[in-house]
Formats: sequence, C-alpha cells, structure tokens
Amino acid sequence: MAEPLKNIFSRRLIEPFAAEIQAAWPKFPTQSFLNQVFDSNWENLELKQRVRHISHVLRAQLPAAYPDALEIVVKTTQRYLDRHGEKLTFEYTFLPDFVETHGPDYPDASIPALETLTQWSSAEFAVRPFLLRYPERMHAQMLHWSGHKSPMVRRLSSEGIRPRLPWGMGVPMLKKDPSPILPILENLKNDPAETVRRSVANNLNDIAKDHPELVLSIADRWLGHSAETDWVVRHACRGLLKKGNAAALAHFGFQKGVAGIEVSNLDFSKKVRLGGRLEFSFVVTNTEPSAAQIRLEYGIDYQTLSGKTSTKVFKIKELTLQTGESIQIARHQGFQDFTTRKHYVGKHVLRVLVNGAELAESEFEVIV
Repeated sequence: MAEPLKNIFSRRLIEPFAAEIQAAWPKFPTQSFLNQVFDSNWENLELKQRVRHISHVLRAQLPAAYPDALEIVVKTTQRYLDRHGEKLTFEYTFLPDFVETHGPDYPDASIPALETLTQWSSAEFAVRPFLLRYPERMHAQMLHWSGHKSPMVRRLSSEGIRPRLPWGMGVPMLKKDPSPILPILENLKNDPAETVRRSVANNLNDIAKDHPELVLSIADRWLGHSAETDWVVRHACRGLLKKGNAAALAHFGFQKGVAGIEVSNLDFSKKVRLGGRLEFSFVVTNTEPSAAQIRLEYGIDYQTLSGKTSTKVFKIKELTLQTGESIQIARHQGFQDFTTRKHYVGKHVLRVLVNGAELAESEFEVIV
C-alpha cells in the first residue's frame, strides 16, 4: 500500500524549515514551534488539516503584527528561491496557506507576498479569498501577473482565477461571468511554459461547463495559431468532447454518431471486486463505403454514496477507420479508491462511445 501523501509533512521536512525561519529571524522559537506542530493530535490530522495546522502554529510563533510576520515568511521563501530556483513544491504549501488563512485583511502586504511565494509553492488556493473580497483589484492584479517574467507567476494568473478550481474556494461570480478571465487567457494561450498552457486549457475547460458556446467561439479563433495553442484548444474542449457536444466534435473533424460504425463482441466479467479491476474488450467495425474519423471512449456509471449514479468518461483513442476495417480494443479500469473517487458496491454500467454516441452498453456488479 502506498504511503499516505499527508506523511510528506514530517519532521524531516519541518525541522530544516524551522532552521530556515530562524536564519531569517533569529528570535524564532524553534523548539516551541516543533513541539506545537508535532503535538499529541498530529497523527490524527489528514493532509489539508496538517497544512492548516502548520500555518496556524507558524503564525503563533512569529511577531504579533501580521505584516512583520509575513515579511519573515517571504524572506524565508526567498532563501529557498535563491538556492534552488523556482519550483512547484507541494510540500511547502503551508507557506501560501499562511497568507490564505491570516492575510485577507492585509491586501497591501499579502498580494505582493503571494507573487513571491507562488514561485516556490503555488498560491492558486491562497488567492481565492482575495478574489472574493477584492474582485476588481485582483482581476487587474492577475492580468498584470499574466505578463510576469516568472512562469510560476504567469501560471498563478490563470490557475488562481479558474472558475471551478478543484479543492479551491468557490468564486461564484466567475462561474456566472468569466469575462475578467478572458484577457488573461489571451495573454497566455501561446506561453512558452507548458505548465502555463496546461493551466489555460484547464481554465477554459472549467468555463465550458457553464458557457460552452463561449469556449467554442474561442476555439474557432485560436485553432491554427500554433501547435501549442492547438493543443490548448483540444485539451480545453475535452469536457465538451466527452459530453458528445456536436460543435466541439466538428472542430476536430468528427461527425457525431457516425453512420455505419458498429461495436460488437463486448466482453467482460460481470462481477468486479472492490480494489480489483474491470477487464473488457470489444470490436469496432466500419461498414461504410468510405473511411471514418472516429473518437473512441468508454463510460462507466458509478454508484455513489447516496445510491445515485455518476458517469465518468475515459478516452481510448482517435483514429481513421478504413471502409470494412475492424479493430479490437482491450482495456481495464481499476476499482481502487483514491483521492478523487471512492468506489461503492452495486450495479454499474459500462458504455462504449463512438464520436459521442453510445453504441454498446452492459451492466456489471461491484462486490466486496
């Protein structure tokens, strides 16, 4: 069994960090900090609880005035940057969390600090309360950051303003009206950094859930701009493609529900144990007198805790199938629990999709 991710926050990480804080501020009570971090309840805390606990204890051990405390946190972060350069260090996420938790009342100090902190540990979650409290100021700030020399800051300008940032604080106004986001994405659509372009695609994928026509119009304008931007558009439209949106499919040369494509010999076990995996195979045949561009996917209707079902679609491949040609597909899907999905016993449904149209389905059962 894999070691829990929460264990990354350990003495091996926190003790050297405490030494760095003390180097930046000699009055730092290192032993008191460590004793309070690794208290009697530490082992019971989950990942996000550990992050928040560290930031709370750190705040209690630094000067009472928040701007003075923040200055020490930024100075410590700069020490890491000076030695190691910019990184997306997940294990130091308690640094931007310090600002997210304690800094929203102090935007003049906190917002510039986030510009530094995100270069060491991404501040996409930390900017969310500032977007809620100071929307116009933050929209302008994040547009400004989209032109920053640091790719980490440019990434923050897109990732932090996503309408549906996973595990992030909600910003309802951006779901309703994404217009403040669009100039940022325009600036970054052909960014030299792959992590920035990926964030742009994820942002557009978020927007497409509420405003599909807007994203499709952007796709019209961006396609053909460059190979990098073409990738951004394809990745941005992945949610629409999985939903079988006809306009999105047409953007990439697919006709929804291609006539003459048949799916046969769908074969799989009818029972799958929790922790096991579903093995399945099927045959796809083109009976049309001409070649067909097809996008193959499979969907699973998962049981949820409430007893309802939730469908998840997985891409298999895109290909050209010549007239009379058949291909056999074999895949598997694991039923191990992980961070973003917990599995439940009961009836499930496997579906085979071609260009967004369901061409085969069958039930199976997940058992203990």
